[in-house]
Amino acid sequence: MVILDKKDKYETLCAQIECLSEGENNVVGVLSNISSAMHETFPESYFWVGFYLVKSEQELTLGPFQGSIACYRIRKGRGVCGTAWEKACPLIVPDVDLFPGHIACSSESRSEIVIPIIYNKVIKGVLDIDSDKADSFDESYRKGLEEMVNL
Repeated sequence: MVILDKKDKYETLCAQIECLSEGENNVVGVLSNISSAMHETFPESYFWVGFYLVKSEQELTLGPFQGSIACYRIRKGRGVCGTAWEKACPLIVPDVDLFPGHIACSSESRSEIVIPIIYNKVIKGVLDIDSDKADSFDESYRKGLEEMVNL
C-alpha cells in the first residue's frame, strides 16, 4: 500500500477537482463532490468539511458538506467562518475554545481552518474544515486548500 504525504494528497485532490468541475455548471453538485472528495482524502484530519455560501450582504448559508449536522446560517463577522469572510483572509484556529465568538455547530470541533472563496474579487463563500483534534491545521494545509479553492 502506498501512503501519500499531505502534498501528494493535495496534488491528487486538485487533479480530481479539476476533472469534477470541468465543463460543469451545477455549482451545488460540484461543491458536493468536492466536499466528499476532501472528506475521503483526509479522514485523519477532517471530521467535517463543507461550504458556506454568501446569500446576502450579511449572511452565509449552509452549502454542500460532509460530516455531522451544521449551522444553517452564519452572520458576517461571527465565528470563524464569518470572521474569515469579513476579513477576506484564511483563518487557522488551533483551539476553537480560545477563539472569541466561536460558533459551536458541533461539540466535536477542536480546531478549524476556513478559506474564503474569491471569484472576480468578490467573496462567494467559504470552505470550512473542522477537526476533532486540537492544532490539526498549519500553513501547509492553508497553501494546499487555497490552491484547491482557486481552481
